[in-house]
Amino acid sequence: MFTDFKDFTRLSARMNATELVAEINFYFSAFDAIISKYKIEKIKTIGDAYMCVSGVPVQNLSHAVDIVNAAREIQMLVNRTADERIAEGKPFFEIRCGVHSGPVVAGVVGVTKFAYDIWGDTVNIASRMESTSETGKINILGTTYELIKHKFNCTYRGKLDVKNHGQFDMYFVDDVK
Repeated sequence: MFTDFKDFTRLSARMNATELVAEINFYFSAFDAIISKYKIEKIKTIGDAYMCVSGVPVQNLSHAVDIVNAAREIQMLVNRTADERIAEGKPFFEIRCGVHSGPVVAGVVGVTKFAYDIWGDTVNIASRMESTSETGKINILGTTYELIKHKFNCTYRGKLDVKNHGQFDMYFVDDVK
């Protein structure tokens, strides 16, 4: 899963460094707590992007449902916080989420700064799911849809282009059945 805040650069320009670090820390700490409930592995943050994976390093059959549940909780947290900030007249963030399911390669790399990371087409497509999502939505391809459709209602978006990969059936996750 990848998440990204909408208009982060523009909104962060309205904050001083201390406020910005506190804001990012608030969200990413909350995301960490959410994903830990589902035994999801945080891979890294890249600026305002958050990247995590389910079913790695320990495989499980519920990986897709787990990560969609986490994505839904992250969306709810960001929406609830935005409502509070709007009521206070403060800047607020909105978020896009993208999820994809498939094989990845995982490992620890580096000599001085060790980093557990994941690679592969699945990772690239998950990133594309985030970038082609809409604010407040969780975007998935048909492969993930097939794994979660028994638990979640989804809206079919049609066959849409995924950069460097062609057209795929895309869905937005709506709610729990």
